[in-house]
Amino acid sequence: MKRNLLKIILSFMLSCFLLTGCGETQDLSQFKQSMEDICSKIAEIDIAINSIDPNKTTAPDELLSYMSDLDIIFQSFGAMDFPHEFDYLEEMAAEAATYMTEAVKSYKDAYSNGSYNEYIAEYAGKNYERAYKRLQIVLAFLHGEEPDDANLSIEY
Repeated sequence: MKRNLLKIILSFMLSCFLLTGCGETQDLSQFKQSMEDICSKIAEIDIAINSIDPNKTTAPDELLSYMSDLDIIFQSFGAMDFPHEFDYLEEMAAEAATYMTEAVKSYKDAYSNGSYNEYIAEYAGKNYERAYKRLQIVLAFLHGEEPDDANLSIEY
């Protein structure tokens, strides 16, 4: 799933570069730049998380540090002011931010007191997945695609 997310993010960034053209408004240009920045930062953190050596004693601390950074990025994503043509995606971006905050809080709880709580970590993982799922849906719509998710209903 993480590799697919990285591909989606990189393809979005490429399409942003290719889609900059004549008649583009300043707001749309700023929005695209903000999205490129967010996607780049998420991709960097994703690579860093995947490079953590799980056998190191510092692995949980490294993970939690990267998760905190990820939460900050998702918060900026959730607070973005989308251009008028993409207003309908703002709520989904805010949901992604909320799920990521809950995931980070739960991961910190799962690793608290020098122990590991599998049930809390599982809950954190579900929220992490929900946050990324919403990011993927937003990116799909920004690409002009319709996400094919069985749990997603689209009203026209």
